[in-house]
Formats: sequence, C-alpha cells, structure tokens
Amino acid sequence: MHVLALAAGVLLIGIVLWDAFETVVLPRRATFRFRLTRFFYGAIWPPYASVGRRIRNRLTQENFLSFFGPGSLILLLALWALFLVFGFALLHFGFGSHLKGPPELQGFAEDFYMSGTTFFTLGLGDVVPTTTLGRILTDIEAGTGFGFLALIISFLPVLSQSFSRREVAVALLDARAGSPPTATEMLRRHTIEERGAALIQFFSDWERWSAELLEGHISFPVLAFYRSQHDNQSWVGALTAVLDTCSLVIAGIEGAPVRSARFTFAMARHAVADLTGVLGLRPAGDGDRLPPSELARLRTALAASGMPLPEDPSADERLKHLRSQYEPYALALSRFLLMPLPPWLPPEGAKDNWQNTDRMRALSGFGPIPPARHP
Repeated sequence: MHVLALAAGVLLIGIVLWDAFETVVLPRRATFRFRLTRFFYGAIWPPYASVGRRIRNRLTQENFLSFFGPGSLILLLALWALFLVFGFALLHFGFGSHLKGPPELQGFAEDFYMSGTTFFTLGLGDVVPTTTLGRILTDIEAGTGFGFLALIISFLPVLSQSFSRREVAVALLDARAGSPPTATEMLRRHTIEERGAALIQFFSDWERWSAELLEGHISFPVLAFYRSQHDNQSWVGALTAVLDTCSLVIAGIEGAPVRSARFTFAMARHAVADLTGVLGLRPAGDGDRLPPSELARLRTALAASGMPLPEDPSADERLKHLRSQYEPYALALSRFLLMPLPPWLPPEGAKDNWQNTDRMRALSGFGPIPPARHP
C-alpha cells in the first residue's frame, strides 16, 4: 500500500510539474503528445460549447462563451495546485511521516491537511512531522509551493499582454474591413490611387500579426478560447478575412501587390493550419463559402470598386486552389470554437461597430448617449 502511494505521488507530481513547465516556462513548441492541460480542455470544452449552441440569442451566447477562457484558466491553475497537494500527501503517507497533530485528524486526512498548509506556505504549526524524512519532504513541498505561486503570478500578465496585442489588430479591422470583416470591403475601402501602398502596408502588418498569433497561441493555447469584445469579431474571423483578401489579390486583382499578398498568405496559412493541429482538430471536408452565385456577386462588387476580378476560368481555378489550402482549417476552428467565419461580401445594410455605439449602450442597459448641450 505504501509503495503504491509513493509511486502514485511521484507520478502525479511529475505530470503536473512537467505540464506546468511546458505551459508556462517552456511554451515555444507545438507538442501533440499527451498533456494534462490538453486532456483538461478536451474534457470541459465540449459540454460547455454544447450548452452555448443551445442559446439562440447571439449576444447572450457570446457573453456565455466569453466566460470560458478566463474561467477555465483559473480552474486549471486550481487543478494543478490540488493535484500537487494530493501528490505530496501521498508521499507523506507513503513515507510514513508520523505527523503530530490534533486527534480529530487521523490517517490520510492528516497527511492531506499537512500537505495543503505546507504547499500554500501557511505555516499554521498545528500539524508537524516528527521524522527527519518528513521534515525534508515538508521543506521540498514548501519550496515547490512558493515557486508555483510565483510562476503563476508572472504567467498571468504575459498572457494578458499577448491577448491585448491580438485584439488591438482585430479591433483595427473594424474601420478597414467592416464588421464582420470581409475581403470585398477591405479592397473597396482602399481607393484606386492608394491601393498599392496601402495594401502593401496592410499585408505587412497582418503578416506580422499572423506570426505573433501563431507564436502566442502555440505558447498559450488557452488564448484560443478568449473571445473578442464584439460578437461579430474574432481572431478566427480576422485571420480568415486576411486570407480571403490575399487570395483575391493573388488570383488576379489588377494592380494589386501580389508579392506582398503571397508573403502574408504563406504566414497566415501557416498559422491557421498549425493552430488547428494544436487544438487537436482535423480539417473540415465540407462547406463552401463561395458558391458560384456568390462569386458572381463578388465580381460585381469588386468591379464597382475599381478592382475587378478577371472573368477567366484560370482566375477562378487559382482562387479555388488558394481557398482549398486554408478554408478546411478555418472551418474546423470555427465549428470547434463557435466563432463564425466572415462572409466574402458584407451583409446588406451592415454597419461598423464604431457606428453602433448607441445600440451597444442600449443593449448593455445604459441607454443612448444624450445629445451635447451648448451654452
């Protein structure tokens, strides 16, 4: 019995410490092996998402889903701490630490209580080890607990900064590509005179953003569950809209910077494919975001904006080939995370989020902004 307790304690502590080390200290690799964190999110996200799917109101659904990312992170940290406390309790029990404490605490309950007060460095002193081995184990656990808490305190600001950098770029798409962002609107809002220089800058910015997104989400996969401020924005939608824009330019938009679009497409496609793998997903084999009727509307809209897409079977074939390289991954992420993909054309009468401030205030219960009073 004691040997089994020792083996279980060592194994549990080793798994938790290695998982925390890979997640927080050494998060620069896309690992696909068994990890406690991956198992944890694989167990709790599907039922949570299933409840979210049943919510019909989009804003209510988005608010419900937005609690998962931060809430699951707190739960994961608590789970790590609980497993470490339990693991050290098994070591105390296995080594036979011969603890001295109140008579109401007996057996494994006394070991677990001792482990908890030591791990969180409470130092109550009502339960103490009476053997040298027990004292050494207590010192090791106290050091582990102190280091664990320091690690978590340093981890949270880094996570918050990575999320903020991601969302700044997503918010900037509001004025540049509409809400939700679409490739058609992105191209339309760059006039013929400025489209070359402006699009080169746009592609350069989003090439870097895609690289930062890949690095940040591989380092901290929990960020994938963090949602944007508006229900019509998401990192999945932004990444897909950028890929859509690159695809149109590469397919044959006359006068557009094809070279810059190719660089951005390569980086963004890398990000969407790798992040699908990090979350343990397979590319979706169904779904067509651009049927022939929608493609015809797209051509009309682009022609009206002065950026026509050639009515050429070769252009259609290039566009179809480019879409096949990223849409299956984007669809898989969209369905898993419940983040809708943007259309190719903006919805009829859609307004940017910055134009809907009064509506958002009314939905939040504050009501419309009162008109300014002039003296």
